[in-house]
Amino acid sequence: MASKDRILRLKEETRVNILDAALRIGKEEGWQALSMRKIADIIEYTAPIIYEYFANKEAILMELTKKGYRILANDMQTARNAHRLPEKQLEVMWLTYWNFAFAEKELYQLMFGIEVNCCVFENKIEEVEAPANMICEVIRELMGDKNASEDLICRRYYTFWSVVHGLISINLVRQSVPDGINEQVLKDTIGGIIHAIKD
Repeated sequence: MASKDRILRLKEETRVNILDAALRIGKEEGWQALSMRKIADIIEYTAPIIYEYFANKEAILMELTKKGYRILANDMQTARNAHRLPEKQLEVMWLTYWNFAFAEKELYQLMFGIEVNCCVFENKIEEVEAPANMICEVIRELMGDKNASEDLICRRYYTFWSVVHGLISINLVRQSVPDGINEQVLKDTIGGIIHAIKD
């Protein structure tokens, strides 16, 4: 039994090493440079071994995308739990989203297709839905209308997301806007949308 556990542990370690190597390549050379051969070189295995864990490069990118969404959802949940009022929860959740985009720039680019073709999801994936669902719950609470339509909640979410993601994208692609201006625009926008939802 101990030997079976050891084999499983080694397999999981190899899988994690593959993902870590892929992320390292993404950070150092950009996602376009990612290849199975480069991953194999970093982890000192042959490329065929990697195919025992992941069917192709896209499967690795998908797993890293899910990882990014898990980190983002966890960070946003922590921020939400630190506050009681829905307007404050929304503010800190979007600021957390903003901070994640720059702290985990390469994952964010992979998750949202900035300077890379993002993964196309054929089926709904729990990790991808979690941050949006969390924000939609707080929007519904802020509106104070349990019977508000899903379309209305969705529109409110996309209003937030469009502005925040747009501002992040501009800054990731063109890093010429001073930080102070970005933060003020972000806070003004979040506050304005929250105010509009409450009225």
